Amino acid sequence: MKKVAVLGSTGSIGRSALQVLENLAPEFAVFAISGKDELDLLADQARRHKPTLVSIGDESLKGELAGRVSRETEVLSGNEALTEIASCGDVDVVVNGLVGSIGFRPTLAALRAGKRVALANKEPLVSYGSILTAEGRRSGAEILPIDSEHSAIHQAIGKSPRDEVSRIILTASGGPFLNAASLDSITPKEALAHPTWEMGDKVTIDSATLMNKGLEVIEARWLFGIDPSRIEVVIHPQSIVHSIVEFVDGSCIAQLSTPDMRLPIQYAITYPHRMQSLTKKLDLAEVGKLEFLEPDFRRFPCLDLAYGAMREGGTMPAVLSASDEIAVSAFLKGEISFTQIPQVLQEALSNHTPKPNPTLEEAEAADHWARKEAARVVALLKSGRKA
Repeated sequence: MKKVAVLGSTGSIGRSALQVLENLAPEFAVFAISGKDELDLLADQARRHKPTLVSIGDESLKGELAGRVSRETEVLSGNEALTEIASCGDVDVVVNGLVGSIGFRPTLAALRAGKRVALANKEPLVSYGSILTAEGRRSGAEILPIDSEHSAIHQAIGKSPRDEVSRIILTASGGPFLNAASLDSITPKEALAHPTWEMGDKVTIDSATLMNKGLEVIEARWLFGIDPSRIEVVIHPQSIVHSIVEFVDGSCIAQLSTPDMRLPIQYAITYPHRMQSLTKKLDLAEVGKLEFLEPDFRRFPCLDLAYGAMREGGTMPAVLSASDEIAVSAFLKGEISFTQIPQVLQEALSNHTPKPNPTLEEAEAADHWARKEAARVVALLKSGRKA
């Protein structure tokens, strides 16, 4: 039996992961779970899955949580507990369903401890890709992506030598505004209404701006060791073809399935084995048609900004990721408009002096600088002044 830690168990990915693990029992068991401040849900999950460890981010809630779970479950709290769980000797697989840069330290700790990391948390690879992949090589640990697109690439590319791969084609649903007449007056409620996937707020807004796909392009560069010039994006509204790998002989291998995050989660946990899943089987006749469109970089500038940050490299992706967290949060609070999100990113990127081949300290410093810079730009935009 393999023991699994689910970081961010109260989020969309975490809840799906727990469903998957119930389906995979007894071969896989829940060893640890964590949540931010969702006390009721976290307590319910702890009672249902009976983990050895449960962690809550809000330290003031630790005592109340302890009183609502079994005595056999140890309660931890604070961000440091995430790293403790990720590096715990009893854990075989760490599912990282956290949101934002908070997921970096647990990912690094898990890799240093030689764990398999089933990674849904985009920001660590975007901001610290060279550091995390080097750590994985050193320890012999592996990162198995949970994103449906990267899972598709992993399945399609197999053990093929990278010099046999000519292109990676990431598919994107296009979000809720693919055919919208105007983006000027988009509300948070409208942006959170994704047509295909049920995701957390930050990822859903990123999908609406196409930043989510931009972050995935940078992730793919690190996950698969592919030159950025060979990573492309195509809009695929049906979300049936999850990504495509083209080989030098012209052959293309794609992975298809119904849009259900439980499938890539299960693949990342059980690889290299496959087991019966909860995912509905694909009926192509029912789907009817598969469409593919070129992305509009001018209408969705976040995607272009991501490509630019990836090409420039160094600390630029860290600045992109951190400033995006600030901008999305500001949009959800009603402080800036939907179309001002890329303005915040552009300003932060333009004002940053990148460091090539950054150390961990330099990458973290760039992240901290970008958050302050993005907050400054948000304040200016909120006041009606130019950034």
